[in-house]
Amino acid sequence: MVAPFLPDPEKLAAVREALPSLSAGIYLNTGSVGPLPAETAAAMAEMAVYERDMGRAHVDYFHEAMARMGEARAAVAAVLGTDVAAVGLTHATTDGMNQATLLPDWRSGGRAVTTAHEHPGGVGPLYAVRDRWGVDVVFVDAGDDGDDERTVAAFDAAITDDTRLVSISHVLWTTGAVMPVARIAELAHARGALVVVDGAQAAGAMAFRFDETGADLYAVSAQKWLLGPEGMGALVVDPALVDRLVPALGGWFSFERVDGRGDGAWWADARRFEATGYHRPSVVGMARSIGWLSMYVGLDFVHRRGIAMAARAATRLASIPGVTVLTPRDRMATLVTFRIAGWPAEAALDELGARVFAIARTIPGLDALRISVGFYTSDDELERLAGAVELLASHAPETLPPRRTLLVLGEG
Repeated sequence: MVAPFLPDPEKLAAVREALPSLSAGIYLNTGSVGPLPAETAAAMAEMAVYERDMGRAHVDYFHEAMARMGEARAAVAAVLGTDVAAVGLTHATTDGMNQATLLPDWRSGGRAVTTAHEHPGGVGPLYAVRDRWGVDVVFVDAGDDGDDERTVAAFDAAITDDTRLVSISHVLWTTGAVMPVARIAELAHARGALVVVDGAQAAGAMAFRFDETGADLYAVSAQKWLLGPEGMGALVVDPALVDRLVPALGGWFSFERVDGRGDGAWWADARRFEATGYHRPSVVGMARSIGWLSMYVGLDFVHRRGIAMAARAATRLASIPGVTVLTPRDRMATLVTFRIAGWPAEAALDELGARVFAIARTIPGLDALRISVGFYTSDDELERLAGAVELLASHAPETLPPRRTLLVLGEG
């Protein structure tokens, strides 16, 4: 059983036992979907069985579901060091980015500033407001190399007085570089712009507080570094700003009083950003996974060991002749992006999957491989991966020794 005060080696063993999918291969794709704790899967299954056998329509069950949503909000608030009232549940990071992008009054145009390295979940709504209202969307080609001064200077030049929104990632999904979000937010606020941050690759992966980011809105996913189910996420909103932001009404309304909308308290905090139709087992799963990380594994262990192991992986891969690590090692979290000379990324990923059962992904725009290294990753796994990368780097695809095969003899 995982307990908060176990020595690191014992805790790692307990954590790995509690994450059954780690036995399916070298799990290196939490940046897409993380391993689900057995405890979470059991809680979700129990809820699903209850719904099957007892139904979902009783009013008491509705109130119980509302309480579980409160737990999920509180869990996110604990991880990001903010108030529960600042958290609204969503279905994904993309939901939060969509809502935040629609908040400024775009009817008279204006400018939105982002980077050239953003995830489609953040870029998609920017294209939508560009196409509908003629918004000037500016893509800053900076941030991927970890040069904060160059990045800040580029944003300083791009954020003009008519900029209404700055939309950036905390950790770039492409190279894994950590962005200087607080400094960019300061520039944006000085020119009257709203700041939304895509925190999908940061929340649960690295230690920070929401108020330290300078963001007005911060969107997160449940299924990545928070190890929750898919179809859940959260949008964290600056408490000083939330009462002036009204979603889903066109994005340009503001009211001083909250009335005429049923539960006034509901509309007075970040719950106003919540949709309807949440899958109740998934709400329970989100709360359970984040609670497990916070209370049993311990966020210090999660953040400290995850970042240390990712740095170790980056250093080890960079030491291999023919391997180029694209992730800036002095500005990284838990993503490591790299190339193997002479190897298309997809071909390399296929070989790594077949030879050492590495579960990773490619970044198509960079023709590079990306691994997500977590607090649960073992030294042995990293060394097995590095050994396979060394093999590929010492050969071209056409000269690579064939994989070992097992001949199965049947009757006759």
